[in-house]
Amino acid sequence: MNNSKIESIVERVSEWSKEQLYLGYNKHDGLNSPVLNVLLGWSKWSRIIAIQIIMRAPINLRPFFLIRKTYNPKGLALYVQGYLDRYKATNDNAYLIEARSLLDKLVKYRTQGVWKGNAWGYLYPWQDPGFFSPSGMPNAVVTSFVCEAFLDAYLITKDKDYLQVVAGAIPFYLKDLPILKESEDEMCLGYMPVKMSMRVMDVSILIGAVISRYATIVDDEKILIIGKRLVRYVINQQTDYGAWYYTDPPTDSHITHDNYHTGFILDALWRYMDCTNDREWNENYQKGLEFYALNHFTAEGAPKWMHDKVYPYDIHGAAQGILTFSRHTNEYPNFATKIANWTIKNMYHPEGRFYYQKTRWYKKKFTLLRWCNGWMLRALSSYLLYEG
Repeated sequence: MNNSKIESIVERVSEWSKEQLYLGYNKHDGLNSPVLNVLLGWSKWSRIIAIQIIMRAPINLRPFFLIRKTYNPKGLALYVQGYLDRYKATNDNAYLIEARSLLDKLVKYRTQGVWKGNAWGYLYPWQDPGFFSPSGMPNAVVTSFVCEAFLDAYLITKDKDYLQVVAGAIPFYLKDLPILKESEDEMCLGYMPVKMSMRVMDVSILIGAVISRYATIVDDEKILIIGKRLVRYVINQQTDYGAWYYTDPPTDSHITHDNYHTGFILDALWRYMDCTNDREWNENYQKGLEFYALNHFTAEGAPKWMHDKVYPYDIHGAAQGILTFSRHTNEYPNFATKIANWTIKNMYHPEGRFYYQKTRWYKKKFTLLRWCNGWMLRALSSYLLYEG
């Protein structure tokens, strides 16, 4: 598929998303249902059941259970990064104006409360086997994606207000989040500012990349050392065959080596190396990239769910593959193109939206705004920037 066709798809995806006012359903938003609340009565396991019912249904049950559409700060950040990439590729100021408007919205939707720094979370409650997150509870992953968008915007515009937003998030990372493991050389931080023990692998490296990018901009050696310690912790958990488990220890989760979290780690490591020019872990990166390419995509370019499980093909995995491999056209020629072509052929609706999943037997043809369109606009914009 040629670039002009992909450009037209990006434009249509953008238009469709704007028509929704960037409001949408979310993968884990089942607890926003007043109906399920009445039917099940909330407890730890009834909340988990409600989320699973909504998440795994072959059709979108959310309208039937009166689940409302919400903003998703991570999704807004993805749109910002996609528009900034389009601006860099085309110099069309309309993209920059749209990105700025969404950055303003992200400032507005910072989590309110007693936190020591700027932070963002999901606008729905979420029950995990290991913790419960009320609506709006800030977390490290959402905050990191938002901070990356503000850093990208600062580097383009030199608007110091954007840099200050990121500066304001550093205390959240270092003072609100629990330290789960620490030594002179390593640091592992928790996912949320609550008591927890689960060490989720991508969390520390996402934080480490943000802190390191900020530190190199403001020339702060002290926090740059902290950023490197966070990255080193994750590097040290890499297997001898190049992969990362979802948690440390691996037995803390049923997830082993899944698609998009592998991509999260690789992209964060790339951002760390790119901003610091520190190539100490380039071999780890290349080994991880090879594992990702060989084990997480089919010969046709479909995104496997895990390294050892093909279905469902999930739009998030497809977007992550395009995003990661669009940077590596020399080492992996046409790999991002193959994933993009498969995704557009199998998961795109011409009205400007991407489907959620494709199982062995059927497609889930509904669109979760952040999970589907936000990620694909981000991915295809990156693809056009590198391939254009």
